[in-house]
Amino acid sequence: MKKLLLFLFGLLALPLVQAQTLQGAWETTETDGNGLVVRHVLIFTDAHFAQAIFEKPSGKFLGTKGGSYLRKNDSLELTYEFASFNADLVGSNKSEVFKLQNDQLELGKLKWTRLDDGTPGDLHGAWLISGRKRDGEIVKRDTSGPRKTMKILSGTRFQWIAYNTETAEFLGTGGGTYTTIDGKYTENIGFFSRDDSRVGASLEFNYELIDGDWHHSGLSSKGDPIYEVWSKRTL
Repeated sequence: MKKLLLFLFGLLALPLVQAQTLQGAWETTETDGNGLVVRHVLIFTDAHFAQAIFEKPSGKFLGTKGGSYLRKNDSLELTYEFASFNADLVGSNKSEVFKLQNDQLELGKLKWTRLDDGTPGDLHGAWLISGRKRDGEIVKRDTSGPRKTMKILSGTRFQWIAYNTETAEFLGTGGGTYTTIDGKYTENIGFFSRDDSRVGASLEFNYELIDGDWHHSGLSSKGDPIYEVWSKRTL
């Protein structure tokens, strides 16, 4: 009887445990003295994170930072790989206390509201570009070097970031919402560091998961044909 009660208690507690995951997308907003609303979107995968900061509703890019993390009890051990506004942050480690309850997250000085838990999109995770198709052949790319292009996705949000961990150089970013329906991956651009005029545009691509890699093909934002291969990050 005791074992049965423990088993039943475990089943009842399971949804609560699952609800406490950090994985997915989070949002908070701030308003300055002039009434400008600034939006922060934070994406967590199992080991990586990215925070984007941009004006609402214009989508004007203001900054981004991110990297990898470890969760230890009630704190996060953050290691920064990129920071558009402070190169000195790259390579540093920071411990942040957090509190997570009922889809509300207190992290640092900000309070966040959950946007999703890593669903329903098929591509939740952190990915590194690992190849491109040229003249009908896929040319592989080493992902272990300091120059990286990472795409990090929750269940509904995406952000790509190009950066160099060795030089601390930030090269560009963009993001917004996405869907994966019937083999079509659609991005809706919410911010773009290189060109604010692209905000509001939607881009549709073909996507397929082959041996764990994400094959991504279609037309770029400039109208050029592309075929990219992305591999899931392990480190």
